[in-house]
Amino acid sequence: MTRIAAYLQWALKAFAFFTFFAFALNNQGDATLRFFFGYAWTAPMVLIVLAAFGTGLFIGILGMVPRWWGQRRAAAQARRAASATVVADSNLPGNARSHGL
Repeated sequence: MTRIAAYLQWALKAFAFFTFFAFALNNQGDATLRFFFGYAWTAPMVLIVLAAFGTGLFIGILGMVPRWWGQRRAAAQARRAASATVVADSNLPGNARSHGL
């Protein structure tokens, strides 16, 4: 069953690739992107779409960075707390183990 699912995933990825490739081939015509103050950029449509996608990706990653840093900080604190607990548990007599409560 997993082999069939893997083939279906591959077929879906191939379909998506060829669909986007056909979209790029159909939009090779020049397009003009007009900015403020009379500035304009004329380029193939596919480059403009790719630039917009890349800009959105970059802005999304920048928006996620503070959350990533906070999660890394929380994970480091949890690791330090867990290692302190292990040191405290090593003082148990004989073969006694902490039950975790």
